[in-house]
Amino acid sequence: MAAQAQCALAWAGLALAAGAWGGERVTLSLDGEWQIEDSVAPDAMPREWHHRVPVPGLAHLAQPGFPDVDQFDSKEVIVNRVGKGVLPESALVEGAGIPHQNRNYFWYAKTFRVTVRKQVAILRINKAQFGTAVWLNGQMIGEHAGCFSAGYFDVTRAIQWEGDNRLVVRIGAHPGMLPVDYPTGTDFEKNRWTPGIYDSVALLASDNPAIESVQVAPRIAASQIVVQTKLKNYGAARVRFVLTQSVRHAGHAAPLPTELAPGEEKTLTQTVAVPAAQLWTPEHPFLYSLETSTGGDSATTRFGMREFRFDTPTRRAYLNGRIYFLRGSNITLHRFFEDPLSGALPWNEAWLRKLLVEIPKRMNWNSFRFCIGPVPDKWLDIADEAGLLIQNEFPVWTGAPDWFHNNYKRSWNAEETIRQYGEWMRDNWNHPSVAIWDANNESLDALFAEKIIPAVRGLDLSGRPWENSYNAAVGPDDPVEDHPYLFQKGSEKDEKPFEAAELEGMSGKGRAGSTPTGHAQIDNEYGWLWLLRDGTPTELTGKVYEHLLGANANPQDRLALDAYLLGGLTEFWRAYRNYAGVLHFVYLTACYPGAYTCDNFQDVAALKLEPHFADYMQEAFKPLGVYLNFWQPTLEPDSSRRIAVMMVNDAYEPAQGKLALTLECDDGAQLARREVPFAVPGLGQQTYPIEFHVPRATGQCILKAAAYADGQPEPTVSRRKVAIQARAQ
Repeated sequence: MAAQAQCALAWAGLALAAGAWGGERVTLSLDGEWQIEDSVAPDAMPREWHHRVPVPGLAHLAQPGFPDVDQFDSKEVIVNRVGKGVLPESALVEGAGIPHQNRNYFWYAKTFRVTVRKQVAILRINKAQFGTAVWLNGQMIGEHAGCFSAGYFDVTRAIQWEGDNRLVVRIGAHPGMLPVDYPTGTDFEKNRWTPGIYDSVALLASDNPAIESVQVAPRIAASQIVVQTKLKNYGAARVRFVLTQSVRHAGHAAPLPTELAPGEEKTLTQTVAVPAAQLWTPEHPFLYSLETSTGGDSATTRFGMREFRFDTPTRRAYLNGRIYFLRGSNITLHRFFEDPLSGALPWNEAWLRKLLVEIPKRMNWNSFRFCIGPVPDKWLDIADEAGLLIQNEFPVWTGAPDWFHNNYKRSWNAEETIRQYGEWMRDNWNHPSVAIWDANNESLDALFAEKIIPAVRGLDLSGRPWENSYNAAVGPDDPVEDHPYLFQKGSEKDEKPFEAAELEGMSGKGRAGSTPTGHAQIDNEYGWLWLLRDGTPTELTGKVYEHLLGANANPQDRLALDAYLLGGLTEFWRAYRNYAGVLHFVYLTACYPGAYTCDNFQDVAALKLEPHFADYMQEAFKPLGVYLNFWQPTLEPDSSRRIAVMMVNDAYEPAQGKLALTLECDDGAQLARREVPFAVPGLGQQTYPIEFHVPRATGQCILKAAAYADGQPEPTVSRRKVAIQARAQ
């Protein structure tokens, strides 16, 4: 891709100003309906166009539809099936995988007009997969290999400033159309790989000098921002200009006179005061706008005054200099793409705002991991406004060498991977919601610590922490993720299954990982209890539910148990304060027969959560957390025992009130009750051992711990199902 380096310009991270006068940039959105066709050969540009497709979107949304659009068995899925005995070892492949479709490429086309003449025209394709090539008015412009970052193409010489322009974009129909050592997304549990232009497309028109990128880095202590501006003179003559920076309703930098020779690029750094800055937090996500101008080009960059880090001595996350506990879930959007119900939902703003704003607030979530695949830019814009803290993961999942008896290995082109990681960062680093760079998922590969992260870390002036999966932390204060899947035990191997009662003797620490650590940890996957939306076990959980409920359990019983155990596990992982964050897996993903995992929606189109899940998990994630450390299946009538109730307080203010431990019948009638006062300091933890007498009764009951905090309208509740029955003689 010879034209790639020339054309992959760094214009990203900008909310772009529009206008047809003076030195302002004009942005022409090319989103909407496009034409689409397919081909086997790379040079078979269509002569006739009979299909239509939305942009942004995916090729499986085309009308009329194409057969077998996303049918591709990746190298990772094949080795997973071999490991499970579904395929023989002879099925293993050296390349990216095996396509099961009669095509290698999709061709997109759109005709547009420009209403103003400028000196520079740049085409921006925010994200497309798998490999992008561009023609404008019959001229080949360039190519871009990145599937998860924006491609920028200088179309100045090809554009018609008056009259129609014909734009043609070719993308690979499957991951096999890119070199096997280029990142295309690696996922052992993804069965379908759908191509498409899945983020917005726009034409950016300006005069010289052009603004290629703006990066804003807050400095809270000084109440200012550092602004790094990359500029380029695309013209044939030297340009002299004044670079200006101004934060709306705040401050501005001293005007900076400078000049650029023909073709010259320059990066300039300035500081801008933001007096009495309002800090960005999940509780108060205040956003500023920076106006940048060269006289020939202009851009508006939205940002928040937010600093985020981890600290190894305390093993905590710090938001704006204060300890902050992460509570939330995961979104695997690129898996959701393969869900039969996904359709155009990921680009529906009303659906998206309910997904990222309304429901998380109701569930007491302040963070997400965007796992195994990046999201369209609009998602992060909304996350900024909603006050979400995002662990932003690059889609690499290659496991450990012993997972598949050394039958599997992935090697990466270090230079290309570094370039793509840099582009991915460039596209996202002005979003205050992006708090953590996540290099990979569950991968043991020294390349990331030795080459990739050191090569790109310094590009981010905000100094965000990096998470590096199964590998050792790279920076002295980088966090480490943990995936303590307790119920995995016995689900795949011939071993005694995990029992919930074992939690009573545990101390809230996860399983020993591939790399032991003393760094801050994030528990961002736990459970191993997935069910399809109809209550059917997934490919991974059949044995789990057979052990827990028996082979003949009905779907509603499984859904209720899933929520009950997930709620208890969430309380458990939070209660011991071993983690800087606890994030359930998974909030949104694909659900269909044959899926390995699933989300907890009852109706994903309407975004209606499964009622049991909403009930238990909303309680488990409240800032004032309660964990009832009791998991026994029975209690003896007319007996006494000490029961520990653990509490955590994620707020900065202390919480006090009364803690009630009750035993209730299924109909709500109360059989026994004990009350004690509680007081938990801000960010604190406290355990209350309560002497509790079980009355002379029998039957199915609920043991409930409820914390009634002063000034709060509702209690936080932890519940355990228990049968009161006499001990067998």
